[in-house]
Amino acid sequence: MTEPRRDLTRITLGVAAIGALTFASFWIVRPFLAPTIWATMIVVATWPVLLSVQTRLGGRRWLAVVAMTGAMLLVFIIPFMLAIGTLVDNADRISGWVTTLSTANLPQAPAWLAQVPLAGDKLTALWNELVAAGASGLLPRLQPYAGGAVQWTLKEAGTLGGALLQFMLTVIITAIMYAHGDAAAAGVRAFGRRLAGPRGEEAVNLGGQAIRGVALGVVVTALAQAILGGIGLAVTGVPFAPVLTALMFILCIAQLGPTLVLAPAVGWMYWTGDTGWATVLLVWTIVVGTMDNVLRPYLIKKGADLPLLLIFAGVIGGLLSFGLLGIFVGPLVLAVTYTLLEAWVGDDLPPAGPAAPRAE
Repeated sequence: MTEPRRDLTRITLGVAAIGALTFASFWIVRPFLAPTIWATMIVVATWPVLLSVQTRLGGRRWLAVVAMTGAMLLVFIIPFMLAIGTLVDNADRISGWVTTLSTANLPQAPAWLAQVPLAGDKLTALWNELVAAGASGLLPRLQPYAGGAVQWTLKEAGTLGGALLQFMLTVIITAIMYAHGDAAAAGVRAFGRRLAGPRGEEAVNLGGQAIRGVALGVVVTALAQAILGGIGLAVTGVPFAPVLTALMFILCIAQLGPTLVLAPAVGWMYWTGDTGWATVLLVWTIVVGTMDNVLRPYLIKKGADLPLLLIFAGVIGGLLSFGLLGIFVGPLVLAVTYTLLEAWVGDDLPPAGPAAPRAE
């Protein structure tokens, strides 16, 4: 009677030890989880591009890794350098705008503002109130928010430093995964096969397709919106169009959309009195700001053969649940769950036989 108890004790202690080691390992690598997940998403999405670059470079993997890592750095560094350079070159111009704004008087509310449905009268009254107060009257109203603005700026500066650190970790881990991606992919497939047989390996492959499909939809849609928005800014004569285009691309990647840049530009053009081009840019803003609702799901569906509703729910639900990273995690989880559930239901269904004749 002592042998089963001894085995039960050994099994219990073994499970407890494994659980403790798993928890301790997770706690140690916890700061690297987010960069590792981001790096995995980037490598899986761009792996065909890496193989193409490697082929063009004579099959030298290390050179392809350097090229891909450098390209990823440039995608993030060039917009920031462009913005900083533009601000430095136009420092006097911006200073003049600030001085002019502090002494400028607001024009009277335009006639079309009162015709805006539901809110036209309130907007007109607010506009006229601001005109009556003038720039000097606005300062006392804005002063209570100055302290909060300073605190918010300091908080965001700290967040920016942490984001830069996370970005550098992501770049380093991405380079390592580029160099040893074949072995890692084989290991993940072997784990899936060991866990659930052929279905597990199929789920791993489908997960990779889902990541590539989402990346294709997000990046290409962001690029299309940024380019079209930049063309609208340049045609209508909005200053700093290249910088604003780069900013729109970053906002579209973050799923915030180009409207955060285009809408203030429309307001600025109405402010300066160029109502004709402002109306054109307003219509263009509506088109560019809503095109992602059609283009992104289409591209994701093209990259991953999954139901469109499942992809849409994964992107939106993942974004709301996990933030920006959820854009990739959401469709991945739903795609694997959907495939396993479909396979399980299909395996349990009896084979379809000939229909029995009905009794007359």
